[in-house]
Amino acid sequence: MLSVSEILLQLASYFDASLLTFLVAITLLSMSPGIDTVVVIRNTMRGGRIDGLVTSFAICCGLFVHALVSAAGISFILLQSATLFTLLKWIGAAYLIWLGVKSLRAAWSKSPGSIKISTEPMEPVALTQSFREGFLSNVLNPKTIVFYMAFLPQFILPHESAMLKSVFLAGLHFIISNIWQLFLILMVAQARHWLSSDKAMRWMDGVIGSVMMAFGIRLATES
Repeated sequence: MLSVSEILLQLASYFDASLLTFLVAITLLSMSPGIDTVVVIRNTMRGGRIDGLVTSFAICCGLFVHALVSAAGISFILLQSATLFTLLKWIGAAYLIWLGVKSLRAAWSKSPGSIKISTEPMEPVALTQSFREGFLSNVLNPKTIVFYMAFLPQFILPHESAMLKSVFLAGLHFIISNIWQLFLILMVAQARHWLSSDKAMRWMDGVIGSVMMAFGIRLATES
């Protein structure tokens, strides 16, 4: 078992050139319209900023569950074969490209169809309900664990602890997602009509889809 000093040294080694790529990619993922965005905006409209903040925090807590589950799978693959790990990275790159294509198709379609914003008036809500809704919406979303299984291996080296590195990367995702969702919470009252418009969703899908495709192609072609 690693000592505290060894863990700190390992964490320090993670701040390398690839970390910037991870931060850019995970920021785009956090901004991508999806169920988390819907739940945060809906709950903010329903119960105000506190409702939205608790929901956002709970959603991001769910990221650590996905990180631990995916790390267990990655660790198993690493123990079996370096070739299998390389194959996992190729599959992950292909999955990122597919996500980009899917976003572009949504942007080009007449209606995004996946985002429906509630316009019901605000009402008092128990914070335990806000936390439960946010946490379960993330943990029970199979797309997140599939994404983590495809995405995290791109930033984990064979000699690194898959568990520690996954939790570290999930912690960065936690921070970035909360910052983005805080922005949504603060802006939702002024921008509620813009956020619910098809034009806004198509624009976000188009930009994010293009970058995710480029990122996936880069991962697939780099040595």
